[in-house]
Amino acid sequence: MSLVLIVEDDPAILRGLQESLRRERYDVLSAIDGETGYRLAVEKKPDLVILDVMLPRMTGFEFCRKFRAERFRAPILMLTARGEEGDRVLGLDLGADDYMTKPFSVREFLARVRALLRRNERSDELPAEIRFNDVVVDFRRCEALRRGEPVELTRKEYGVLRLLAAKAGEVVTRDDLLNGVWGYESYPTTRTIDVHIAMLRAKLEENPAEPQRLITVHGIGYKLVIS
Repeated sequence: MSLVLIVEDDPAILRGLQESLRRERYDVLSAIDGETGYRLAVEKKPDLVILDVMLPRMTGFEFCRKFRAERFRAPILMLTARGEEGDRVLGLDLGADDYMTKPFSVREFLARVRALLRRNERSDELPAEIRFNDVVVDFRRCEALRRGEPVELTRKEYGVLRLLAAKAGEVVTRDDLLNGVWGYESYPTTRTIDVHIAMLRAKLEENPAEPQRLITVHGIGYKLVIS
């Protein structure tokens, strides 16, 4: 059974999340501050982290930044009482996989938990590495090299590239990329995919204006050519 870590300082919310997850037969760990939560995450290696933003001793944003910097791959579902778009975008950019604003329904919360755990299980079936031209991308370690020099890719850029690599030479729709990388309606528009493809081309293609590897299939999506 999957192990879920909850880091939440509101006792009532924490208790409700614990009860909901245990009814679904998940194993649950919990912490009421960011530092303790981070220590548990490192020691116990949960399959999913439920992370509040406003925490004592280490904020959710700080937790997320540090967690991803250490290359931990477990998905993160961030919780907050704040609904501003800037907070949502910051959390996702720091490496969170999904975002919920309080208050929320237990039914939707559990649906997002299941979706994140499914995506994490599927990621083990995806390619560990790809090579083309002078580019090497190691998905397990989140490391990319071009001409032997490090290339900085975001977590979402790795996700898009890895899904394309799993079906190299085949067309992957924008909707499939959104669902596979962002999941449960984190972003409302497929334009997000176009922006990330443009960034990947700028970092990995010899001539981003005339891409030879990340190919647009107009009206459908994209494909990765590596042979």
